[in-house]
Amino acid sequence: MMEMAVIAAFAAVLMSCVALDVSVVYALTAGYLIFFFYGLKKGCSVKSLFKASLSGMKTVKNILFIFLLIGMITALWRAAGTIPVIICCSAKLVRPSAFVLLTFLLNCVVSVLTGTAFGTAATMGVICMSMAAAMGADPVFVGGAVVSGIFFGDRCSPVSTSALLVSELTGTDLYGNIRRMVRTAAIPFLMTCAVYLVLGMFSGGKGEIMDVQAVFSESFRLHWILLLPAFLVLVLAIFRVRVKTTLLVSIVTASFFCLMIQKIPAAEFFKLLVHGYRSEDPQTAAMINGGGILSMVRVALIVGISSSYAGIFERTGLLLGMKRHILSLSRKITPFGSIMTVAAGASMIACNQTLAIMLTDQLCRDTEPDKEKFAVHLENTVVVMAPLVPWSIAGSVPVATIGGTAMCLAFACYLYLLPAWNFAAEAVKRHSLGKS
Repeated sequence: MMEMAVIAAFAAVLMSCVALDVSVVYALTAGYLIFFFYGLKKGCSVKSLFKASLSGMKTVKNILFIFLLIGMITALWRAAGTIPVIICCSAKLVRPSAFVLLTFLLNCVVSVLTGTAFGTAATMGVICMSMAAAMGADPVFVGGAVVSGIFFGDRCSPVSTSALLVSELTGTDLYGNIRRMVRTAAIPFLMTCAVYLVLGMFSGGKGEIMDVQAVFSESFRLHWILLLPAFLVLVLAIFRVRVKTTLLVSIVTASFFCLMIQKIPAAEFFKLLVHGYRSEDPQTAAMINGGGILSMVRVALIVGISSSYAGIFERTGLLLGMKRHILSLSRKITPFGSIMTVAAGASMIACNQTLAIMLTDQLCRDTEPDKEKFAVHLENTVVVMAPLVPWSIAGSVPVATIGGTAMCLAFACYLYLLPAWNFAAEAVKRHSLGKS
């Protein structure tokens, strides 16, 4: 009974912070104190609880350094002109009759290259919504396609923080996970494309397409060679080069372009790495400002504080009762079904993707003994389900960024179809095995 009261108190704090628009970091800090005092109540010493907290944080120590590199790369790709060139090349492919489908595909491409859902929403997502307004396309359908696309790459990019977190938590190989993610997402991806193609036929619009090249050419020297930092990430990922090495190679290349092609002064360059790219042109600023080391501080704090919970949960046995029920549920509706159920609840309680991933991992890791399969189950459930919760920052921030409404989430088809398809596939497989 006490365990449920502790979890309910934590959920209440999280919900209150979201309702009051207070940073979730404060809620997580309060949550740590709640769990810490629960440990004291259970008879654990202060020293043992601190030790348990540190052991939990050690599981994500590598990813915190990678966050630093990702913060730098998101700023450098903007300042070097890499993202503007990607956007300009993508915009040339736009056709009004297939605009909803193209919106989904373009946001998929940019999110795979950048590994960030929020960053993609703030760049390609904003541009697609601007184009939709100019062409008279339905903003709800287009917004849903944007949300689907930005989390396509957030799930399976080699530089995605969520993919890196799942890999770290489960002790699995990132590139192996990506290969399995591609295989399990093929059918849902094609189904999503079909849905958006049909929606686009009825709401594609017929207005003029926004000339993004004219906007960016005011602030950047644009050339195809500027695609190299993104191209290197893809090539090195194919050859399974370590993520840190991949990011560092891309950072060095983008830095060279910033200094030699875009002519950014050295003093401004170091400021850029910390604070992110800031354009003086209002139109350019609205589309691509952002990135930098400071942009990753918040997510690093969320991961750091949340990971400390793992050690306390292990030390106090807070989740043992819930784990037994989840294990029982997995026998009835398949391990994937139980993970999907927990992911839905964790996403609604946690109000952010990172904590939802960590809670689902903690509660469900015993349901699937194969850690590689478990890692992909997490990717196919909690990573894409967290954005579907309207009050979660995983969904609300991108929607607000592109100027959409919560109704956009209803048309984020890929985020529904991926878990639904894999649940159906697991259920059919279990039924077939039961018959044989």
